[in-house]
Amino acid sequence: MPRPLLFIDVDGPLNPFRAGPSDLEGHTVHRMRPTGWEPPARPLDVWLNPDHGEELLALPYELVWATTWEDEANTMIGPVLGLPELPVVKLPGPLDARHGLFFKTPVLAEYAQGRPFAWIDDGITEQDRVWLARNHIADVLPRRIDPAVGLREKDFDLLADWPPALAAVDFPH
Repeated sequence: MPRPLLFIDVDGPLNPFRAGPSDLEGHTVHRMRPTGWEPPARPLDVWLNPDHGEELLALPYELVWATTWEDEANTMIGPVLGLPELPVVKLPGPLDARHGLFFKTPVLAEYAQGRPFAWIDDGITEQDRVWLARNHIADVLPRRIDPAVGLREKDFDLLADWPPALAAVDFPH
């Protein structure tokens, strides 16, 4: 049985870009130049917690990048977190949103091809949850992460325990 997928967004969950300096305990700043941030633009400040890589790898999921960083998540974000190269969902532009949904929602359901999945992102809305419940045949956990807070222990606990039937299965890592 394949492990469920965990779709991972960078900005919001891993990089709490709306956090104040006092809210970034455990995070370190990295100056990065992803596509679109070439000179003369100043490098982008990306706040990452290096412990998050180990915590993500300990979860019973197949990890997949679902971020506008796309392949650059593997070259810029993953190495800081100690993550191996992960599969990347190719995303349409934000203007390609359908029916008022977050532009990633139908793309992730299509990528999952009926597999259960969890998804951590700061852009998830109630409309996305409803659409996924109606249109994806397997269990789904869309977990909105506050971009002023980022991933916290409670999020990792929820991901580790979800869904209960899958959490009891001992998947190989």
